Amino acid sequence: MTRAFARLWLASLFSECAEWMLQIALPVFVYQTTGSASSTALAMVAGVLPMIVLSPLAGFVADRWDRGRTLWIVCAGQAVAAIPLLAADSAWLIYAVMVSQSAAATLFEPARSALVPQVVTPDKVMSANGWMGFNSSGARLLGSSLGGIVLATGGLSTVVLSYLGFLLAAIILLLKKFQVAAGPELRQPMWRAWLDGLTEFRREPRLRRVGVMLVLGSLAQGMFLVLFVVFVNGPLGGGEAEVGLLRGIQAIGGLAAGLVIGASLVRRMAPENMCAVGAMGVGIMTFMIWHMPALTTDLPVYFVLFGITGAPSVFVMSGSVTVLQTAGTPEKSGRVLASAMAMMALCQAIGMLVTGPLADSWSLTVLLDLQALTIFSSGLPALLGLWYTRRDERRRRATTSSVSAGRPSLDR
Repeated sequence: MTRAFARLWLASLFSECAEWMLQIALPVFVYQTTGSASSTALAMVAGVLPMIVLSPLAGFVADRWDRGRTLWIVCAGQAVAAIPLLAADSAWLIYAVMVSQSAAATLFEPARSALVPQVVTPDKVMSANGWMGFNSSGARLLGSSLGGIVLATGGLSTVVLSYLGFLLAAIILLLKKFQVAAGPELRQPMWRAWLDGLTEFRREPRLRRVGVMLVLGSLAQGMFLVLFVVFVNGPLGGGEAEVGLLRGIQAIGGLAAGLVIGASLVRRMAPENMCAVGAMGVGIMTFMIWHMPALTTDLPVYFVLFGITGAPSVFVMSGSVTVLQTAGTPEKSGRVLASAMAMMALCQAIGMLVTGPLADSWSLTVLLDLQALTIFSSGLPALLGLWYTRRDERRRRATTSSVSAGRPSLDR
């Protein structure tokens, strides 16, 4: 890997640590303050709505502006937006901060993901995404754990100060310009460019299959974000620290999976297959976890189970990002990534908005089972696509063999 990738990797680690701290601390703070799953869901939705609204701008910026400069400006904007939490901690201020944080992050992810193929050689893209998955898992482990523990011990203001420190480290690493080849200049209006990104999903079968998987997976993720807090505070009898630790512990399996992918140990596995195996693995593990309280509520058991669940999650992430980066044309990669992220954010928001009120009135077990079934089902489109592809290949080979057998020989 190149020095440029190493710098991007480390900056992403600090940035994601900061993001995970707030993602854990703010919804937990709202839930502990209000005791309402609906209020918690509203806080989470506030964090994803800008991803939907700003998708056209995110793809446009990622493909037109300097991607490295975009990253450090976004980090600076996130830091400024979080400062008001040092002075007040009302629920509505938290909602406003989550909206602003999400708005800034919406510009970050497409630019970063589109920059990765520019700082590594083409044959290393899958490996680079594996290392990014390793990175995300490490950030999740550290950031989630810190978010819950620091909130429980030092309060929300201490969480915000730690958040600002991580962002400052990321900004310092990103200030130096990344030396990449200049792409073709984008002259289209923003909305036309965004529609071109959506067109890529209609044009390219691989993107269509991954798109269906991401829709189902994001619905399940939206459900999970609400149900997880209720599950830990309810059947497991936990609190802020337990929520943060259990979310963070998933990174243990993710670290192992990221190493496997980053070291190219699964180089023969197609990205779509990686997605399918990962999604179905997550579904099986979450189903086991949701029903485990009938046997035990000892937290070490859940640390192990959630840790294992992190491994297939990284397979999903690495496989889907690789398809999004490479299936379309290179000059449109930022728009494709932004469109995918907007679609994922919309589906997450739907999952959270539906699950929040239901969690206050429905059986928690029914909702948990539905969430596990949805994430398991998200792996099926990729498997069906593989089956159809192999069937077509067998038919082509059979046709070729028949034609060859029926052709008269010229040998005498």
